[in-house]
Amino acid sequence: VQLQAYGGGWVQPGGSLRLSCAASKRMFSTYTMRWYRQAPGKEREWVATIYSGPRTNYADSAKGRFTISADNAKNTLYLQMNSLKAEDTAVYYCYAGSHWGEYWGQGTQVTVSS
Repeated sequence: VQLQAYGGGWVQPGGSLRLSCAASKRMFSTYTMRWYRQAPGKEREWVATIYSGPRTNYADSAKGRFTISADNAKNTLYLQMNSLKAEDTAVYYCYAGSHWGEYWGQGTQVTVSS
């Protein structure tokens, strides 16, 4: 299984970005999919989860601003990020996990600054 994250970039505070994570196979119905992020000098932290159903969970920092979704037909996971803040600056990683194993994407940089 390969995960390819993309869509990061630079955005001003208050702006929006949509991250994508392309999976090499159909997996969203059997894997738990998550987004994590890691800011400079900090540990990697969980951002959002989508389960089959679909059901979603968000870190407090993401609630009301970020939306996780998945397109099974395209084998692509998304993270829509609105009202971005400077503290959202980080490398964002997608993750897939199940009892068959765990997989990480390579990360995509998001920079929020004026």
